[in-house]
Amino acid sequence: MSEVRQIWTAREDSAPMESVESIRAVEGGLEGDRYLTGEGYYSPFDVCEVTFVAWEALTEIRESTGIDLTDGRHRRNVVLEGVDVHDLLDARFRVGEAVFEGTRPRPPCAHVEEVADEEGVTRALAQGRGGICADVVEPGEFRVGDPVEVLGSTEADWDGLASAMGERAER
Repeated sequence: MSEVRQIWTAREDSAPMESVESIRAVEGGLEGDRYLTGEGYYSPFDVCEVTFVAWEALTEIRESTGIDLTDGRHRRNVVLEGVDVHDLLDARFRVGEAVFEGTRPRPPCAHVEEVADEEGVTRALAQGRGGICADVVEPGEFRVGDPVEVLGSTEADWDGLASAMGERAER
């Protein structure tokens, strides 16, 4: 079963991430998080409403590099266990009461390494281990331990659309 392992927020750019047991997803992000309030390092140019990373990726980083990012220095909001977060791209998924839509990968940047204050963090989070961005589709509260439920794909079914249009044209 896939579930929420950790939840992290930071009130402003470069502030240490704070661990919370539960949080409310609202239109635009997570209550109290820097990107919702416009205080993030990349605000307003490259904003992810909510970021997700896999616990397994953080474990792999620790085992292969000796860098332990389980203390939130990865700068991602939600750590999920038991799911490849890339499988949530172009999908809607429920966590607690909230529904999210995976929008794009979230590669690491030099700023993450600077704030983490440890050489090699950017490189460690590369290679598909940096997580994903997601938008809040339905607001709601979620907490550590809540399951992750994939609701369906958001990818367009172009073949199905073409087929339906062809059938309609034949009428």
